[in-house]
Amino acid sequence: MSEAQSITDDARTARDLTAFQNNILTILSTEPMYGLAIKRELEDYYDTEVNHGRLYPNLDELVDLGLIEKSELDKRTNQYELTDEGLEAVLDQLEWTLSKVVTDADRADQVRSLIDDSY
Repeated sequence: MSEAQSITDDARTARDLTAFQNNILTILSTEPMYGLAIKRELEDYYDTEVNHGRLYPNLDELVDLGLIEKSELDKRTNQYELTDEGLEAVLDQLEWTLSKVVTDADRADQVRSLIDDSY
């Protein structure tokens, strides 16, 4: 397989992720985190409990896809970190979303304002 095919396949795989999986990648784009910290961030976003039976299989799938890496902090705690491919997936999703949302100068200004407010 050529490098171009590999990149296309990686993008296609990332585009097939669920919204929940994309949210995990977005959370991990700030810094590496352990599972319960990711769970808390998701619960804040969804404003409801996220059970372990949902979170950890999704984390494992993202590891299997090469979008995040899992390392052991101690015997009971794993840390998850976004890979370069995972960051590309986040950026690809953001680019696609912006291409649909930013349809004129007013909307572009609204997006710029959101970015400025987040710093």
